[in-house]
Amino acid sequence: MEVILAAPRGFCAGVNMAVTSLQLALDHFGPPIYVYHEIVHNQFVVHSFERQGVIFVDHLSEIPEGSTVLFSAHGVAPEVRRVAQERRLFAIDATCPLVTKVHLEAIKYAKGGYTILLIGHDGHDEVIGTMGEAPEAILLVEDESSVDQLEFEPQTKLAYLTQTTLSVDDAGRIIRRLRERFPWIENPPKEDICYATQNRQEAVRLISPRVDVVLVVGSQNSSNSLRLRELAIEQGQRAYLIDGTQDLRREWFTDVQRVMVTAGASAPESVVQETVQWLVDSFSANVSIETIREEEVHFPLPKALRQLPQVR
Repeated sequence: MEVILAAPRGFCAGVNMAVTSLQLALDHFGPPIYVYHEIVHNQFVVHSFERQGVIFVDHLSEIPEGSTVLFSAHGVAPEVRRVAQERRLFAIDATCPLVTKVHLEAIKYAKGGYTILLIGHDGHDEVIGTMGEAPEAILLVEDESSVDQLEFEPQTKLAYLTQTTLSVDDAGRIIRRLRERFPWIENPPKEDICYATQNRQEAVRLISPRVDVVLVVGSQNSSNSLRLRELAIEQGQRAYLIDGTQDLRREWFTDVQRVMVTAGASAPESVVQETVQWLVDSFSANVSIETIREEEVHFPLPKALRQLPQVR
């Protein structure tokens, strides 16, 4: 068996910043540290932090007043920040800067009197946070059929934004439909889908046609990981989304000669390497790395952590 390990894969700059921030907060303040929603959508990462005393909550009311809370990479609505301040929480904002960019775009368009069509998935943490910036001005658009249900007069000021972790192809189809129906619709000068999401999708698009099976390391609630599996299936390949080696099945690899291994932007490299090692041990696989893009993006730590004397 030949294993092709895709690069880039795994942690993006935003996830790396968020995970590093939480570890530094633990090291500095000690447990318990509270996190509003999951730090990233990956069960291995979440369980690893839970074992260190991190408590993940869905409501700020679950956090004792005066405690330390970290906002996840997916971002939060202004109301969440207000409640955190009201409860005297020491808030560490680990929102990915690319998500913050979308928030700022939503605020700008809303102040300009636009109706904003947000392309994304209902219930996703990032979508909830973005819509919270201007709930009266934002409508969620999940697919082309939902576009067809919209009705606007030609003089209506319209703009679209996108969730950062969408499939490039899916978003493109929805945007084309929006432009067909509302040719005057506006959009930000730079697209919202993040560089890491695009790079990982491009690797699947280019490599998967040459293999028999695609393994995507990532969790079921990770939007960008799900998109990688879906993209491989669209390419005509068998593809599986796994949290780790506990999910692997030997029968998936009967008569399989080539396997592609990649990982969503919230999946740690340690789990990728364990997966590759399982294939090596089980099938005497040879491993090669195929690099599609080089990534050298780094995001600074949150201001609340940079201000700590020993964290600079």
